[in-house]
Amino acid sequence: MAKILFITGPTAVGKTARAVDMAKALGGEIISADSRQIYRGMDLGTGKDLDEYGDVPYHLIDIAPAGYKYNLYEYLRDFDRARASIESRGRMAVVCGGTGLYVESALKGLHLPEVPQNPLLRASLETRSLEELTTMLAEMKALHNTTDVDTVKRAVRAIEIETYYRQHPEVAVNVKPQPLTDAVVVGIDIPRDERRRRITSRLRARLDSGMVDEVRRLIDSGVSPDDLMYYGLEYKYLTLYVTGAMSYDDMFSSLEIAIHQFAKRQMTWFRGMERRGFAIHWLPFDMDRDIFVETVKRLIADE
Repeated sequence: MAKILFITGPTAVGKTARAVDMAKALGGEIISADSRQIYRGMDLGTGKDLDEYGDVPYHLIDIAPAGYKYNLYEYLRDFDRARASIESRGRMAVVCGGTGLYVESALKGLHLPEVPQNPLLRASLETRSLEELTTMLAEMKALHNTTDVDTVKRAVRAIEIETYYRQHPEVAVNVKPQPLTDAVVVGIDIPRDERRRRITSRLRARLDSGMVDEVRRLIDSGVSPDDLMYYGLEYKYLTLYVTGAMSYDDMFSSLEIAIHQFAKRQMTWFRGMERRGFAIHWLPFDMDRDIFVETVKRLIADE
């Protein structure tokens, strides 16, 4: 029987609601696998939907200040701590999120060293375009891909990490992965056209709920526009709008396209995971709630 459940899939498919249902059914607690829900005050733009959790405990949400550059090393460290804490209480960890890098790294049982900043390397890369940096990163054949590299700063950091590993091969040799052998991974499947419709509908709803004001509050609180744009997607384009660099209509259309492209990259990552040997059980996004719960319970029992 599996001891840990992963609920994943592209953006806007309803992962949180499914994870909450499973946590309630299994007596579990949720661990986020979303690279931006880490940050406090970044709520609407990251789709935290905290009201959906009810009395289900959750972990790795709101654990760092906006403007901070949380990384994979920290995520894996905090993931291990959260899982150990949950299991020490005799409960089951339900991992929920669409950051493929986090999901795959946790499943692989990676344990990474902390990578220091490299000012000289950063200076040599800061004038490169995102396209150039993405190509450089792809050529390094590392775990990273463009799923979570949608700004120049994020790409530079990814290259910085991979460069450190190349320069310190002893680090990679001494850090042995411990793959999770007791995990079930469930993906929420959705037709492309329905996914696009839901993305657009959700974007409009979040803008109507005050996402622009959220970005203004973050800037007013002292988070620099550059630091906000580092997080990409909503925070990149809304910051450009708030600072007067982009009109509202251009912001909306550009952001809508960017989110659609992001969802496509997410699916590319998940398909890549399957090619790399990870079993993902894809279930329809519109499956009846009770049927979904019973189906996942059977998958868990069969492991």
